[in-house]
Amino acid sequence: MKKHLIWIVSTGAILISIPFFTNATPSTKKTGENYIIKALKIPNGIQFAGEGIPIHNIDVKERVDKEFLVNTYWQSNGLLLIKRAHKFFPIIEPILKKNNIPDDFKYLAVIESGLQNVTSPAGAKGFWQLMPATAREYGLEVNSNVDERYDLEKATNAACQYILKAKEEFGTWTAAAASYNIGINGLGRRMEEQMVTSYYDVLLPDETSRYIPRIIAVKEILSKPYDYGFVYEKNDLYKLPTYKTVKVDTAITNIASFAKNFNTNYKELKILNPWLRENELNNRSRKLYKIKIPETVK
Repeated sequence: MKKHLIWIVSTGAILISIPFFTNATPSTKKTGENYIIKALKIPNGIQFAGEGIPIHNIDVKERVDKEFLVNTYWQSNGLLLIKRAHKFFPIIEPILKKNNIPDDFKYLAVIESGLQNVTSPAGAKGFWQLMPATAREYGLEVNSNVDERYDLEKATNAACQYILKAKEEFGTWTAAAASYNIGINGLGRRMEEQMVTSYYDVLLPDETSRYIPRIIAVKEILSKPYDYGFVYEKNDLYKLPTYKTVKVDTAITNIASFAKNFNTNYKELKILNPWLRENELNNRSRKLYKIKIPETVK
């Protein structure tokens, strides 16, 4: 049976009308002839922060395998993470090093936020997903006018203090990382109740049980992207705009006007200073702030 609907196919300067038949024989070509989805091999000797992963444990192996599959075959997200990592890891890495925290913890920020200033349903914010009370505990200013959870350098330093406290509590970097998701008290209570001392032996909520396997998978993929099919050129990667820093210890009544004084605009200034939450800086305490001013590339 021939329908009136037709396809118009362009072949250079010639247009060809092709009738559409409802009783046309479907293609017998199998999907696998054009598209292959491969099972992945978990690399030998994988580690987190220098601590081995007990991949011989059946449950651990399956959880790690799941995260490798999910994060490899979620191609758009993987490529975005690679691009953002090039932009933000150079800020995070030296802060971790300064605080004597293993470099692998930068991947914790990746799985927490995708390296974006996001907000969780519970109200955690920023790259490191800090709750207001935790942020204030580690010295960050959090209010409707200024929220330093959105200041990557300051938030990374705050996260480092939490991680060091957790490491002192549990003795391993793995448990310290896991506690970032469930809390020091939450992880400690479950370990005590279940009479275990290892993250890999404790029964945890699904999100926390996925936590370390996700970090491991993301670390492997972002460290060796070509091994997992991610192909790109250097120019495809994201980078921060160049900027200079201006110190301010007074109020700013209008940030848009302030930006114009530096030959930039409100949007560009806020991209570099997302911790400024309003179009003014109250600064009643005369605190010294450092504001990044984008520089025009000539």
